[in-house]
Amino acid sequence: MDNFGNNGYNSYNGQMHSDYQPGSQQQGYGYYGSYRDYGTDNEVVYKPEKKKKGKGKKILAGFVGVLTVAAIGATSIVGYNLIKGDGSVSSDGKNSSGSASVKASVATDSSDDSTAESSQAEVSKKDMPSIVQLASPADAMSIPEIVEKNTPSVVGIQCVATNGVFMGTGIIMSEDGYILTNAHVVENARSVSVKLPSSYADSSDTTDEELTFDAKIIGTDNQSDIAVLKINKTGLTKAEFGKSSDVKVGEVAIVIGNPLSMELANSVTAGIISSLNRTITIEDRTMNYMQTDASINSGNSGGPLINAYGQVIGIASAAVTKSYGEGIGFAIPIDEAIPIIEDLIKNGRVTGRPTLGVSGENISDIYSKYYNIPKGFRVKVVNADSAAEEAGIKVNDIIIGIEGKLIESIEEFNSIKNQHKAGETVKISVYRNGEIIDLDVTLKEAANEDESAEKQAQNDDDLYDRYRDFFNQFY
Repeated sequence: MDNFGNNGYNSYNGQMHSDYQPGSQQQGYGYYGSYRDYGTDNEVVYKPEKKKKGKGKKILAGFVGVLTVAAIGATSIVGYNLIKGDGSVSSDGKNSSGSASVKASVATDSSDDSTAESSQAEVSKKDMPSIVQLASPADAMSIPEIVEKNTPSVVGIQCVATNGVFMGTGIIMSEDGYILTNAHVVENARSVSVKLPSSYADSSDTTDEELTFDAKIIGTDNQSDIAVLKINKTGLTKAEFGKSSDVKVGEVAIVIGNPLSMELANSVTAGIISSLNRTITIEDRTMNYMQTDASINSGNSGGPLINAYGQVIGIASAAVTKSYGEGIGFAIPIDEAIPIIEDLIKNGRVTGRPTLGVSGENISDIYSKYYNIPKGFRVKVVNADSAAEEAGIKVNDIIIGIEGKLIESIEEFNSIKNQHKAGETVKISVYRNGEIIDLDVTLKEAANEDESAEKQAQNDDDLYDRYRDFFNQFY
C-alpha cells in the first residue's frame, strides 16, 4: 500500500496522516453560478462585500471638511489683498512698485514656461500609441484588415430544440462546408441551420433564406465543448488557424460573432489576452481556457478569437455577466481543439478516452463526519468486463485517490483520470472495511462519450434509502 497504506491512512479520523502528501489540484474558481449557454448570459456569482463606515469616521470627515472650507476662505481673502489694484504688498501701506515690476516679469516668464509645458504635453498625447498598437507586433495587420480577412469565415448558427430556438456562432474550417462551433451551442438540438455572411450573396436581391443551409452534426464532444457541423455548400472561405501555444499575455485579441441575435451578426470587439491556462469548471466541465477582455456575449459562443495576424487562436466559449464583472471572457485554445476536431471528422467521436467503468455517488461532508469515513465517491455499479471489475473494485468501495492524489468527488477523479490514455495503468486507492487498498487499474477505451466519464448514479429513492444499506455496516 504505497500512498494510502498502513503508514498513511489506517484508521480514518477525518484527517489525512501527515505522511500523506496529495498532489496539487486545480480547483477552479468556485464558479457556483450558472453558465447558461443557449443565448443567455453566463453568470458567476460573486458579490464583494461593501465596507461600512463607522460613525466616528463620518464625524471626523465632517470636521475636516469644515476646517478645509475655513482655510480656503482665509486664503482667498489674503490673495485678494495681495493682487488688488494699488500694487501694495506690505502691511505698513508702502507702495512696492519695484517689487511689483519684478512680480510682473516673473509672472510673464511663468506664463511662457506654462505654455511651453502645455505644448509639450499636447505633443506627447498626440504621439502616444493606442492600446491596440501597444499590444500588436510591428508586422501586425490593422483591425479593419483582420475583420475583412475573417468575416467571410464566420457564420451564424440557429438551433431548434425542445425548449426553444437558440443562436450561436461558427467558424468555417474548409471550402466544402465543415464548420466548427461549441458543443453547448448544438446540445439537444432537433435541427441546426447555418447562415452565411452577406459576402456570399450573389446580388443585393439575395435573401436570408438563400444564405441559410441545413447543417448535419458530424460529431460533438461535451468534455471539450467542441462540435463539428457540415453544410452542403462549396466555395467557402476557410479561416486560417494559428498556434495558441505562441500566444503571450498582453497581445491583441479580436472577437467576431453574433451577440444576442442575428440582427447583430458579425459584430467585432477588440481587447487583449488577459491570461493563459485558466482552469475553469463550467457546468461540470473542467477545462483549460485563455482569458480575454475582448467582449464576449451570448451568441458569440463558437466564434473565433483572432490574433494580430488574422489567425484563429481560440474558440469563444463563455463570459462572466456584467452583473458581477466586466471584461472577463474565456476561449478554448485552438491547439487543444484541433486533435479533437480531427477525431470528430474522422470517427464522429473522440477516440482513446479512458474509462474505469463504474458509477456511484459522492460522499458528502455530513456523512463523512457522521460515519467517520473519508470523502470520495462510493461505487454503486461496476460494469461487466470493465477496467474496474478486472482490477477488483467492488460495490460499496469508496474511491479516495488516484495516482497518489487525494480526491473528494467523482469530478476530481475524472479530471485526473482524463490526463491518462486508454491502455495506461494507474493506481487507484479505495477505502474498504476500514482499510485503504491500492489497486493497479489498466484503463480501457470508452466506446462512446457517455462511457468516458464516470458518473453519479441516478436514484429515484430518497436520501436515506440511498445510504442506508451501505452505512449499516458501520454499526
